[in-house]
Amino acid sequence: LQQLSLGKNILHTRYIYALEQLIIMPKKRKSGGRSKGGKGRSDYVQCSNCSTLVPKDKAKKSTTRVNLVEHQLARELRATGTYIASQKQLKYYCISCAVHYKLVKVRSTKDRRNRH
Repeated sequence: LQQLSLGKNILHTRYIYALEQLIIMPKKRKSGGRSKGGKGRSDYVQCSNCSTLVPKDKAKKSTTRVNLVEHQLARELRATGTYIASQKQLKYYCISCAVHYKLVKVRSTKDRRNRH
């Protein structure tokens, strides 16, 4: 390996090349695909599909309502004026599973700038 000597420090050329590559590398997204801002570190959640640990601010959240009563029975109870509670189901998905389930779509560079 070739070595460059700068005073007391001796650096390998491959490390200098690696540092140059880090500086030049482009960013795909300004946020890095996360919504944490400048807070440092966030908690992890488990993907509901593949059980991968994903940062909570990067994971895609899906909320659905689940009825605990059968459809026909619920219709009859509503006709009599009964209130039927439904359970809220919360799921987190990693990005690859969110793309697979079509919760998130792959967008072009120009379309990525739009929020919705």
